[in-house]
Amino acid sequence: MIAKLGIASAGFVLLAGFALCFSQASGVKQEVKPEDKQQRFAAHIEKANGYLREKQPALAIPEFEAAVAIDPENVDVQANLGVLLFFQGKAADSIPHFRAALAARNAAGSQLSGPQEERQPGLAKIQGLLGMAENRTLDFPDARKDMEAAFLSLQDPRFQLQLGLELVGLDTESGDLDKAAAVIAQLRRADPDNAELLYAAYRTYSDLAGESMLALSLAAPDSAQMHQLLAHEDIRQGNTNDAIAQYRKAIVIDPHLPGIHFELAELLHTSTDETVKKEAEKEYYAALMENPQNEKSILRLAEIDGRKGNTQKSYEEYTKAVELQPADAEAKLGLAKTLIDMNQADKALSLLEDAVRLEPTNATAHYRLATLYRKMGRGDDAKREVELYQKLKDMKEKLRALYKELQVQPAEIRAAEQDEQ
Repeated sequence: MIAKLGIASAGFVLLAGFALCFSQASGVKQEVKPEDKQQRFAAHIEKANGYLREKQPALAIPEFEAAVAIDPENVDVQANLGVLLFFQGKAADSIPHFRAALAARNAAGSQLSGPQEERQPGLAKIQGLLGMAENRTLDFPDARKDMEAAFLSLQDPRFQLQLGLELVGLDTESGDLDKAAAVIAQLRRADPDNAELLYAAYRTYSDLAGESMLALSLAAPDSAQMHQLLAHEDIRQGNTNDAIAQYRKAIVIDPHLPGIHFELAELLHTSTDETVKKEAEKEYYAALMENPQNEKSILRLAEIDGRKGNTQKSYEEYTKAVELQPADAEAKLGLAKTLIDMNQADKALSLLEDAVRLEPTNATAHYRLATLYRKMGRGDDAKREVELYQKLKDMKEKLRALYKELQVQPAEIRAAEQDEQ
């Protein structure tokens, strides 16, 4: 379950935004009021704004309430009062004011021409906050309706993130994990490195994985796919031998299961036992029998042949891998290393430069490129690449320690352990 967000820090930013968004609508209403009401209305607004400048929102609330009593159809005042109440922890009290602001704004907008969003720039924020308030008062159907409608229309990335994460929490709690994942995917496109968002993604995808595992275990408990899934779980928990056994069971049931031979080969390939490594080679060939265009299997066989000293064969395999997947930095790095071994360093340069462009966090690629630059007399370029290499190496040492605690070893960490000489 994903916790609700604490977003009080954004309250006054939103408040200022609402005042700007709706100034025209409120101005029209004030012009038609008697002079004494206008004066009383203006006095309450002036006091409220003064309290806000002094950062005393609690004192501003009665002034806005008095202004609302004078002009209940004023969009600015209803919206700002709703915001203040919401961020003072009075979600239930804020709801009528948000709804009144939306109703007044929609009524005013219906008399104007032009696209809906252009004439109502603050509508999405009000509706989003209304949905949040409804969520806090356990009105989940209305909360979902209002938050979903606002989420699609928001132009403010910061508020969209806050609203989106709250919507993810609501979807997760209701068991609608597919909707939660869709919201996360949209948010990650805008802010891929946000820690809170990445954690929400981890929780949601983990829940989805658990849900799928349960469904598969009920639908097909003795299937090859079930054993393949169990192998993945064993790998995640660091149980390598158990994972290998599960892969073998899956192959017995269905030797043509997509991806099964490559996955087993990848696991066997991590062993330090040469006999086991030979088994990995057989599985890579089995994967190619199933799919001759399996670029990753060709890439692994190129690595194996390179270690055996079969340089020409390794070169041919790396070349084919690059042809199949030109955007695979690992394949270009491998081909570059082979060319250097074949005394063709001039051909390796563009491959290494492509590799670091495609995968800027590949420490080995930076190291190899630095070495080549140094041989070519490009000292400044070599120094830059060495600094990047050292920075990435230090970072991966920290990651290695972290993943060791989790008993997992991602491919990125394994790759960093390759011989960099």
